[in-house]
Amino acid sequence: METFNNKTDTRPIGVMDSGVGGLTVLKQLLSVCPNENYIYFGDTKNLPYGEKSKEELIEIVKEIFEFFKKQNVKAVVLACNTTSATAYEELKNKYPFKIYPLIQSVAKYMSADKGLLKLGVMATEATVKTKTYTKEFKKYNPDIEVMEQACPLWVPIVEKQIKNYDEKKAIFGYLKNILEFNPQKIILGCTHYPYLMDKISKYAPAELFINPAQIFARYIADDLKHNNLVNETPYGNIHYYSSANPTGFKQNAKMFLEIDETPELAEI
Repeated sequence: METFNNKTDTRPIGVMDSGVGGLTVLKQLLSVCPNENYIYFGDTKNLPYGEKSKEELIEIVKEIFEFFKKQNVKAVVLACNTTSATAYEELKNKYPFKIYPLIQSVAKYMSADKGLLKLGVMATEATVKTKTYTKEFKKYNPDIEVMEQACPLWVPIVEKQIKNYDEKKAIFGYLKNILEFNPQKIILGCTHYPYLMDKISKYAPAELFINPAQIFARYIADDLKHNNLVNETPYGNIHYYSSANPTGFKQNAKMFLEIDETPELAEI
């Protein structure tokens, strides 16, 4: 008979985003923490987050956190730059689970590279407005220069599967400003943006860009071990929820991760 460490923690990990973009983070988590149980919440009802006020976003995240609390999660992953920038500081100490914010975690991890002195960030308007990327990187390296560029068209292009748009205006129009800044690296500061890499790489080298989902997943894996929150059973499962149009969610999910089940509708 197999036995497992009695410290093993089989409670699920909640992963949330405004839609399917956070599946880029879940995909990376599945590669580094395959034994964990996951609950993914795609808040398609309130998409896009990038156009909402800080106050609206805090209320939305509170409702999703209450949902996760009822599911007895051990941790929640804010697989969303916008909510990491706007809601995390307000809510970080108010719930009985560990909260992993994307921006803060990635900044901490990347700041070990002291040679990184010029950084570009492509993100939503709500994220850029807070300047959270700049604040977090400067916390670890005061000499770093950070330029944040809002790209409000990018999430709708991905989530709504828009095909007929002016590519040069929608893609290069945003990139032009940040390329003039001459950054060493550019963070794709929204989980939806890696889907556009084939378009983005027409105008700048692909190796210039960082998909923070990979860094974020490694950070979470290390932290779960450090806090004795690892599930050491040899298997894990995933349950999907969306706040609107579960069928549409499943269809769009294919961009990032093939999912077997239609998400359950969870009204918040």
